[in-house]
Amino acid sequence: MVLELRQQLKLTQQLVMTPQLQQAIKLLQLSRLELSETLQQEIEQNPLLEEDASPGDSTHESLQDLPPGETAETAAGEKTTEVSLEGDSGLKEIDWSDYENEYESSSSSFKSKDGNELPSRLDILVKKTGLEDHLLWQLKFNNLSEHEFEIGQFIIGNLNRDGFLEVDDDDIVAQTEATPALVQKILAMVQDMDPPGVAARGIKECLLLQLSHLKLTESAAGAIVRDHLKLLETKNYAAIVKASKYSLKEVLAAVDVITALNPHPGRAFSNEEPHYIIPDVYVYKMDGEYVIMLNDDGLPRLRISNFYRDILKDKKDMPGVKSETKTYIQDKMKSAMWLIKSIQQRQRTIYKVVESLIKFQHDFFEKGPSLLRPLILRDVAEDIGMHESTISRVTTNKYVHTPQGIYELKYFFNSSIERTDGEDAMASESVKVRMRQIIQAEDPHKPLSDMAITKFFEGTSIKIARRTIAKYREQLGILPSKYRKKPKLK
Repeated sequence: MVLELRQQLKLTQQLVMTPQLQQAIKLLQLSRLELSETLQQEIEQNPLLEEDASPGDSTHESLQDLPPGETAETAAGEKTTEVSLEGDSGLKEIDWSDYENEYESSSSSFKSKDGNELPSRLDILVKKTGLEDHLLWQLKFNNLSEHEFEIGQFIIGNLNRDGFLEVDDDDIVAQTEATPALVQKILAMVQDMDPPGVAARGIKECLLLQLSHLKLTESAAGAIVRDHLKLLETKNYAAIVKASKYSLKEVLAAVDVITALNPHPGRAFSNEEPHYIIPDVYVYKMDGEYVIMLNDDGLPRLRISNFYRDILKDKKDMPGVKSETKTYIQDKMKSAMWLIKSIQQRQRTIYKVVESLIKFQHDFFEKGPSLLRPLILRDVAEDIGMHESTISRVTTNKYVHTPQGIYELKYFFNSSIERTDGEDAMASESVKVRMRQIIQAEDPHKPLSDMAITKFFEGTSIKIARRTIAKYREQLGILPSKYRKKPKLK
């Protein structure tokens, strides 16, 4: 075999992912919060980008319909001016002495001539008390030696967010160089603190500590937690009655007490803040028609700085501006314009997708999830003339506010469940909604099994397998029928 070099011409088609195209795809799949952070980073990194705080039109909108061949310098925003306190500036008319500490009182009689006597605004800022701070505060009220306080600190510092102790006694003894008896004494002191059940080594000990605070350790509830917790988890009340000395009525009363306890006592002091969903799109029904409104609140409105744009107006080199500097500005100008166009394209794509969803899922917007239709990404992609991957990116982490509530755009895409009566297929989400309604209306003493629910759907001309019912039930967080059964009192 002879090795030789040859020149060949080959014609192929391939998609080249330019940096601009990669940026557009990235912006398309970002959530609202991620998009806001990305835009802020771009403003910091690109000197030609600035945030437009004016309510009027900005370059963000004016770049949308740039004619072909128009240069960046013609895409003008409003001219940036400097703020001055000279002349008739409104800033000079503000009474700053009256504005200072205005949160305290509107009455002048409470104002002191000496500004140092007034509390700072920082004095009213508070931080939510965490579990560790709450327990250390209680620990300080005990008459402890320095070594005992260090043991208590070590125990409190090794609690997880649920309030459970994550180290065993041997580790505490080794790390604090204390005797086992002293460790047990300090641990019992911490376990006696608020919230009840804190510093437990497991769920059983946590429940027993709370029952001890209620002085119910020797009650039926205490006996069930101590000896029959596994049977309680499966709601096998008959086995508990058989294995204990208590009647069914006493067992059910004890179960009510146990279910009222908190299995995660530390979460009440969690510093985690709730994250509220802010819709990307609002859909309102006005005069019998649905109106789509994109939510731009909180997103910076971008425009190109006039200062740098003026540098590029003249074709010749400006005095004092190097050619390298002008090239740098031109590159940043192109990057800024592409970013603004990509954002506009992202907003237009979201609008088209929501518009298509309203057309396909009109019954949902009118009457709710029970009338959701089967829908796949290809249907919307063919409707608006885009690729399925684009639709997938647009519907990821995007939420829409509808007359029926707030839903993720992915929610509207469902598999189909065939019907035997020739009617249109049902969406899987509609079957879940109907299934939940069936279980909520069942007799608690005779709950429906998965097979019984399957036969119920067959009676309504909906073809569905029992294993599918079981899968949907698990997705809805509904227990099997044997665990939903409520015993009758004789």
